[in-house]
Amino acid sequence: MTKNVRVRFAPSPTGPLHIGGVRTALFNYLFAKKHQGTFVLRIEDTDQTRYVEGAEKYIVDAFNWCGIPFDEGPTFTVAGTNSKNETFGPYRQSERKHLYKQYADELIASGHAYYAFDTAETLDFHRKDHEAKGKTFIYNWHNRLKLDNSLSLGAEDVKSRLDAGDAYVIRFKSPQDETLHLTDIIRGDIKIDTNILDDKVLFKSDGMPTYHLANIVDDHLMEITHVIRGEEWLPSLALHYQLYKAFGWEVPEFAHLPLILKPTGKGKLSKRDGDKLGFPVFPLEWKDPKSNEISKGYKEAGYFPEAMVNFLAFLGWNPGTEQEIFSLDELIEAFDLSRVNKSGARFDPEKIKWFNHHYMQEQNNNDLAKWFKSIVDEKLNVIQSTSTTLSTGYSEESNNKMPPNVHNDIDVNYISMVIGLIKERATFISDFWDLSHFFFQAPKAYDEKASKKAFKEGTKELMQELVSIIDTIEDFSVENLQTKIKGWITDKEIGFGKVMMPLRLALVGALQGPDVFDIMYMIGKVESVKRIEAAIASL
Repeated sequence: MTKNVRVRFAPSPTGPLHIGGVRTALFNYLFAKKHQGTFVLRIEDTDQTRYVEGAEKYIVDAFNWCGIPFDEGPTFTVAGTNSKNETFGPYRQSERKHLYKQYADELIASGHAYYAFDTAETLDFHRKDHEAKGKTFIYNWHNRLKLDNSLSLGAEDVKSRLDAGDAYVIRFKSPQDETLHLTDIIRGDIKIDTNILDDKVLFKSDGMPTYHLANIVDDHLMEITHVIRGEEWLPSLALHYQLYKAFGWEVPEFAHLPLILKPTGKGKLSKRDGDKLGFPVFPLEWKDPKSNEISKGYKEAGYFPEAMVNFLAFLGWNPGTEQEIFSLDELIEAFDLSRVNKSGARFDPEKIKWFNHHYMQEQNNNDLAKWFKSIVDEKLNVIQSTSTTLSTGYSEESNNKMPPNVHNDIDVNYISMVIGLIKERATFISDFWDLSHFFFQAPKAYDEKASKKAFKEGTKELMQELVSIIDTIEDFSVENLQTKIKGWITDKEIGFGKVMMPLRLALVGALQGPDVFDIMYMIGKVESVKRIEAAIASL
């Protein structure tokens, strides 16, 4: 690819960024980086009536969290420049509104657009009249000479009405009896009969451009080479192509991404689907400034950004291999628009959990411990201590550890070791507590079904003898605990189940958790004995 690749993601700040928008931004980013190009963020806020406070910041924050930064955008103090050293900025359309009128006037001068003075009431009358006759009202070649516009009026009438300040819009003059031959990178060749196209409004009576005009002008001025956007914009392709031709500008290459479909049934994924099935459809939590309604986000739900990016990359694209786990750099290397599917991609909330479980295992235990510590502190109602000692009693030098729940501060190193033992079973950090609570507090109750299974006739005496064995163990390492206790069981020919099941129940409160000897080592000799004796007394 010889030309300098420039792509853009151009959302409207009308609310939180949908996950479909994140996917579109990601594909733009991957394509740009694959070709050593530039990824631009442009805020399309020409419709100020739909502007929502905080939406633009949300979009930027979402990109930052996902780890897909843009190269140019509204938050940059210095804008990009073209070969003539002319700025590409500003990157908010509301700050560029002075630019668009001259281009609308240029289209009128070249005969590709015209003034239309039709009132809203008149147009509404025509629509209802057509509906009553079972027809659809389209403002184009077959009726525009009968309507109130500069094509049906004399030049003097038009001038006098403009001088008088009459309200008008500027419409594109779609051609009659032509066939447009368009090309889409994903969908191939497309033919459009211009007779079915309506004369779209390009410039509104309030002095602001519509999306169509502003979009084309900005893409041209920002030298966008590839327009990669959602399938919902495919019907606009004919108009946008014609606008480029009308201006005499080079047409960028277009690629329309497939829809993201709901998990079950027909139609594209919506917030309602997420609410119904219990998963987010936004990258970050969003609080509606008007209603104060809070919508869940993937970040707050405990997903890692790497998991989301990896998952989204596979919504409509595949690398052509069996590989599913990709780092961002690997995605850049593998990404190719020719491998994007035409058909919609079904959203699978279980698959993103699968990705999250994988990336959970990749996380550093110390980092996870820092996040999990607040949950531990909250669960134990801990008051943070300024003590510099290892408050769990855990020590590399000492094998006789104090029970962790008697301390005012749980050491992060201890939590990190706990996480190393249980994270294989976890998908989210929020899963950690249920998988590890017994490392931080003694059982308050015992699972009834497990108790009947583990504590039988003779179990009490075996557990009392086990306590005696534990009391004699000086080296409380995992390896030595295994050697001493398993050796005792083997020598006495007791049967491992008769000891290990009640031992696990005493330590955990249920027949779950990692290796028993890991648990004993972590909580220490004193706490291990205390829990066994408590189980004997209770069961």
